Amino acid sequence: MPSMPTVTELRKAGTDNGLDSIGFAKAEVFTSTKRHLVERKRKGLHGGMQFTYRNPERSTDPTQTLVGAETLVVGARSYWRKRPKVANSDEPLGKVALYALEDHYQLLRDGLEAIVQLLDQHGFNSRILIDDNALVDREAAYRAGIGWYGKNTNLLLPNRGSWFVLGSIITDAKFPPDIPEERGCGTCSRCIPACPTEAITTPGILDANKCLAWLLQSEGQFPIEFREALGDRIYGCDDCQISCPINRMEERAHEKPASNSLGDPVRIHEMLEMSDEKLIQRFGRWYIPKRDPKYLRRNALIVLGNTSKASSKKTQKILRRYLRDSDNMIRSHAVWAAKRLKLDSLLGGMKDDPSPLVQEELQREVSWNKQK
Repeated sequence: MPSMPTVTELRKAGTDNGLDSIGFAKAEVFTSTKRHLVERKRKGLHGGMQFTYRNPERSTDPTQTLVGAETLVVGARSYWRKRPKVANSDEPLGKVALYALEDHYQLLRDGLEAIVQLLDQHGFNSRILIDDNALVDREAAYRAGIGWYGKNTNLLLPNRGSWFVLGSIITDAKFPPDIPEERGCGTCSRCIPACPTEAITTPGILDANKCLAWLLQSEGQFPIEFREALGDRIYGCDDCQISCPINRMEERAHEKPASNSLGDPVRIHEMLEMSDEKLIQRFGRWYIPKRDPKYLRRNALIVLGNTSKASSKKTQKILRRYLRDSDNMIRSHAVWAAKRLKLDSLLGGMKDDPSPLVQEELQREVSWNKQK
């Protein structure tokens, strides 16, 4: 029988390599989570999302990933950073959610791998799961005592908040489990009205059909009713986290901005002028449906319509290009952006367009972007 590393040794290995919190839970079936996934999918609240919804039997049972699993070792790493101030610009800019500005998941993996190396040295089998369909990471973190579920469905760490990425190690080593955190949000519900699309329907329940972060990653037409609400978001949405009082603690602890902006914000004109290859090279770490650059362009056209000035010659040139695009979806979003900017003069040659999507946009009433 292999010798056991101590819990203290494992925690030290993780924290020495960048983890902010480490917890332990039994590698058992997440029975309540499986029930919630099945029920919310039945109600359509998943919005077509496959992540962990695809196979609830698998994503709620650690033993399906590692036979003989005994323990989940769960790690959290902070990704909070103060955004640098952006100088006023006439060029439309797209905002990226904080977690996507750097490869925080690789940094999280580095911390978990340090723990796995220690387990390996003692002869145990282990498997790391990060942002993976095979495990509901928030439930693993909750069971490991790392935090509680906020009313916005994010996991909140005590005295620190939700600016964290989460990952788990499934191992056949047996350790005593930590006690789940039960403090909760109390009477605070600031995240619920903070959501720009009312996607948090009740405390702890998110309707993915309304969530901007998910809609930016979804296939097909971007829902017309949420295009204005998208504003300048080009990837992700942080609004419910920004409103959370507990997150202020993490923010005050790390007030110094990062040394460089790492592409934040995204220059929308530049994005819409990139080739397919450059788009994937630049933004390939993002989740892009089918790895198809057209979805990046779809999203960028909405941001263009929300943030550009109608008088911008560059914007007009870009819209002329996309109004002639070979893809029906792209042309239809270009029509929306042109109408949003009160540039109906660009649409003169569109009346005979064969696409129903384009014709629908031509007939649609669109409120104007008030920027001149």
